[in-house]
Amino acid sequence: MTESSEYQFNSICVFCGSSPGANPVYLEAANEVGKYLADNGITLIYGGGQLGLMGAIADATLANGGKVIGVIPDALAVAEVAHARLTELHVVKTMHERKALMAELSDAFIALPGGFGTFEEYCEMLTWGQLDIHRKPVGLLNVNNYFDPLIQLFDHANSEGFIHD
Repeated sequence: MTESSEYQFNSICVFCGSSPGANPVYLEAANEVGKYLADNGITLIYGGGQLGLMGAIADATLANGGKVIGVIPDALAVAEVAHARLTELHVVKTMHERKALMAELSDAFIALPGGFGTFEEYCEMLTWGQLDIHRKPVGLLNVNNYFDPLIQLFDHANSEGFIHD
């Protein structure tokens, strides 16, 4: 990750999988991002889970002295997937409330590899930016070229006139 003098990040929301994925490089990336956030005094905002990449990034941030704020719907918290050792855990009613609170608490958004939930959260933040609901940076960490097909789809939608530069 590179630092930019244009932005001051106190908190970054990371969207990522509740699974570790098939390749160990994804867990390595989650651990590196967590360490980076902690080392730079940036609070991790994330979905509050203890499993997969979500749990790994939270654990790495905490292990390196960082602050972690999780936001999880009560249905998932009750199912015992909520991380028990976070700096703060907000339990909300719905996924919509989750995304709204995560957006409110964050200065920027990054997506690491994940599934439908990651795609949906990432695309919603892009859409909110496009609609001027927020003016926060939104990025992909393209670990092991994971997001190449999504980027190709976005390029295609752009060339077909559905997404603007």
